[in-house]
Amino acid sequence: MVSVRDVAADARVSVGTVSNVLNRPERVAPETVEKVHASIARLGFVRNDAARQLRAGRSKSIGLVILDIRNPFFAEVVRGAEERAAEHGYSVLVANSDEKQQRESTHLDLFEEQRVAGVLITPVEEALPRLERMREHGIPAVLVDRESQDSRFCSVAVDDVMGGRIAATHLLDRGRRRLALVGGPAALRQVSDRLRGAQDAAAERGLGVEFMATEALSVEEGRRAGERILARDPADRPDAVFAANDLVALGLLQSLVMTGDVRVPDDIALLGYDDIDYAAAAVIPLSSVRQPAALIGSTAVDLLLGADRPADEHVLFEPELIARASTRGI
Repeated sequence: MVSVRDVAADARVSVGTVSNVLNRPERVAPETVEKVHASIARLGFVRNDAARQLRAGRSKSIGLVILDIRNPFFAEVVRGAEERAAEHGYSVLVANSDEKQQRESTHLDLFEEQRVAGVLITPVEEALPRLERMREHGIPAVLVDRESQDSRFCSVAVDDVMGGRIAATHLLDRGRRRLALVGGPAALRQVSDRLRGAQDAAAERGLGVEFMATEALSVEEGRRAGERILARDPADRPDAVFAANDLVALGLLQSLVMTGDVRVPDDIALLGYDDIDYAAAAVIPLSSVRQPAALIGSTAVDLLLGADRPADEHVLFEPELIARASTRGI
């Protein structure tokens, strides 16, 4: 590989001058900068930025661990984080835990080895002890899409209890009485919070909410849940389903309408969560609870890099109900 010494020899300048051209060009005469860049281009030199960052003891990269890279909601979170990080001169390294704790731990190990400037993470379960150890090594963390009551870490999230409440209230206001929430795993904080909000709203009217757990928040699991609902006697089916996210809701919608004997929303009203682009584009446009995904990502970067902000700041956005044909009809 071409080294800095090779560039210096070709340009007939010192190694220190080449270093200044790469890192502090304002200190070098313009004609020298031009001569060094000409040698770089001629020799095909590529700087070893990773080595430079290791020598400096810190990186200009931020690690971001998300639950499911297939979910367009997290794609928007990543987009918001990348745009804000770029404004500060940082890049974002994205890792997918796939809702698996062991994979999450592996990604955190890698980020620590690379000495990232900080970590943004939507943890699968309880990750605070691991994040505390990383912080002791100089790597701060911000919880993303997860509300934290812990004073040691900043967090940015949406009020999922409120989201569950407004979803259930919308369905109840449409005259529905047999509500079910479909989604899981139940250990995910987002799922448990949304369920709690829905149960609170239903309880105020003397009703309950059935919980149907799934192994993942995916289209495939939504289809399987739909098959389970269709296997039940029509009188025993819910008349409204609140899915823990839009992917599950889209899988449910596919299962229900393909049979031809269940009409949405006449027989079963269906409502999702996140309001991804595909929700409005579904064959029956899907009602959903909207989260400001890109804003969540950009705010998380602000919390991570904001030296003048409180070390335990918690930002909580309010969700918004978007009603479409799957609950209110055409």
